[in-house]
Amino acid sequence: MKEVKTDIVVIGGGPAGLASALRAGELGANVILVERDFELGGILNQCIHTGFGLSLLGVELTGPEYAETFIEKVLSLNNIKVFLSTMVLDIKDKTVYGVNKKDGLVMIRAGAIILAMGCRERTRGALGIPGERPAGIYTAGSAQRLINIEGLMPGKRVVVLGSGDIGMIMARRLLLEGAEVLGVLEKLPYPGGLTRNVVQCLEDFGIPLYLNHTISEIKGKYRVEGVIAENLLTREKFFMDVDTILLSVGLIPENELSKKIGVRLDPRTGGPIVDQNRETSVEGVFACGNVLQVHDLVDEVTRESYIAGEGAVRYISGKRKIEGVINLRPGENVRYIVPQRLSLPIDSPPYIYFRPQEPFTNCQVIGRSNGREFSLGSYEYARPGEMIKLRLKRELLDSNLDIEVSLVGEKG
Repeated sequence: MKEVKTDIVVIGGGPAGLASALRAGELGANVILVERDFELGGILNQCIHTGFGLSLLGVELTGPEYAETFIEKVLSLNNIKVFLSTMVLDIKDKTVYGVNKKDGLVMIRAGAIILAMGCRERTRGALGIPGERPAGIYTAGSAQRLINIEGLMPGKRVVVLGSGDIGMIMARRLLLEGAEVLGVLEKLPYPGGLTRNVVQCLEDFGIPLYLNHTISEIKGKYRVEGVIAENLLTREKFFMDVDTILLSVGLIPENELSKKIGVRLDPRTGGPIVDQNRETSVEGVFACGNVLQVHDLVDEVTRESYIAGEGAVRYISGKRKIEGVINLRPGENVRYIVPQRLSLPIDSPPYIYFRPQEPFTNCQVIGRSNGREFSLGSYEYARPGEMIKLRLKRELLDSNLDIEVSLVGEKG
């Protein structure tokens, strides 16, 4: 068995893993970055559309360009080693066990661990749609890889179930590649993704968006021959003649390794419970990116991963000393909050991230603590598909009291 020692091991070589490893390496720590694929970049490698880097880098890049920016920086640092095609099997007492073709079984002893495994797509099995199990049913990410990496078309007449960002982006992509996209079906009364994707991917290309609609049955035994679409309000049904179904029905943080080492998970996010340094309930284990919470923008994944990298370096240096904890709880109309707790003392007021339960306009973010109520900010609108980022005020943190965050406003 090959044994290696390092300061920090990062599991996952996507945008979160790259950014956290880069920041830890820049701060002088020895880092090993473990990636199970044969190349770094993660999901960015198949996201050939633009829109990446606008807020962080000030330029508009494609996914591969954004990934390459950080890959070059990581590879330029001598204190960062990369293990490719290496599958992590287990973690015990800050020792990571992995396997690859070159070295066989690898044991990496570290002072801190950063979890950056990303997320996976929810499949048809989680939906329970009646019908046979024919060919032609893909998750949006699988179809994206087929077209952008493998150069294969999954079908000619397509319907997309779910209005997640990748689903809307793939509706546009399929149309550009010559397929006929009959529409995007969304069971909720509002889109699930970013407004810019609704406009740029659907409205600009004339692709219908059916809100309050779902697929109630799949037709076809060997290949998809059509679907029965249903209006959930009126219960009207109509047939859509398609040979391909794309599913964009949510992402699940990939936390099998987290569970193995006893990391507490938040049932609302599906990711670990963390503090403002992105440290989990297991001391010395940090989490960032989509393994922690599903993000809208890769720029925010990178910012969050910088925080995790800095937190891991602070931990191995022995400078961290926790003197108390402030718990943050989601209140009225708030789906979840990250981080879920704040470790005291706090150097500078941290940002919190949350999503509303449903769309609101002219809304206020209200904090409640020990019977007091105070305003945290105001927004012209708030939508579930767009994460809200808000910086807490210093005076709230000095009271050392738990805070409940709520959202009030006009629905719609």
